[in-house]
Amino acid sequence: MKNYDTLSEAINDLISNGYTYDFNLHQDCIRCASISIEIHPEDFEVDEFYRFEGMSSTDDNSILYAISSKNGIKGLLVDAYGVYSENLNEKMIQKLKMKH
Repeated sequence: MKNYDTLSEAINDLISNGYTYDFNLHQDCIRCASISIEIHPEDFEVDEFYRFEGMSSTDDNSILYAISSKNGIKGLLVDAYGVYSENLNEKMIQKLKMKH
């Protein structure tokens, strides 16, 4: 894993490495609106993750996940340090748990 100074630097580099889709976190899956798909925990892997701490507030803390699916779709998911984890089902929590 590389070291990045900013979230935007990491996003730009990972996009250049093929992580081109934007994933959104949902209760039981990640979704990609641009291609209208849902990917469930058993169908994706977290290849890399990076933590970023906000300068002015802990509310700015986030984790960037580089994710690849079994069907070859690679994309990025940004999570605000587990802010949404209380809304996730157990499989999603376990899939992302070690990263928080």
